[in-house]
Amino acid sequence: MTAATHPAEPRTRALRRRDTEHRLAHDVDVWVASAAPDGVPYLVPLSFSWDGEALWVATPAESPTGRNLAATGTARLALGPTRDVTVIDGDVESFELEALPREHGDRFAARSGFDPRGLAARYRWFRITPRRIRAWREVNELPGRELMRGGRWLD
Repeated sequence: MTAATHPAEPRTRALRRRDTEHRLAHDVDVWVASAAPDGVPYLVPLSFSWDGEALWVATPAESPTGRNLAATGTARLALGPTRDVTVIDGDVESFELEALPREHGDRFAARSGFDPRGLAARYRWFRITPRRIRAWREVNELPGRELMRGGRWLD
């Protein structure tokens, strides 16, 4: 039998949170879903850094993602493979590249291997603060998948 026919026992909320925090601290890329004010969706992979409270991404200010994030102030993010996914709904703040302390940009560049600060295109930073986090592997983890609600970790 395969793992697909016999999934592992569901993780506790505490273990899911630990796994999620590890992923935030160690993954490099995240899927970013945004929507234009008229509702047209857009999905892209972006590198990110995690500061312990929020995810930081950089993208061209005039790209669909840059325009959408700035206009709506919301995003949905996805980390991990489909059979071990973390989905984050977050509030977005936009910053000019030079508005962030140098050490933050240096940390982002070291982590991702990408530094938007020296590019000709006008990039912006986007700080995405989680409002809701859900994590699950298999159908048996659907109950209890919510780890954060209203920006607060659940016990």
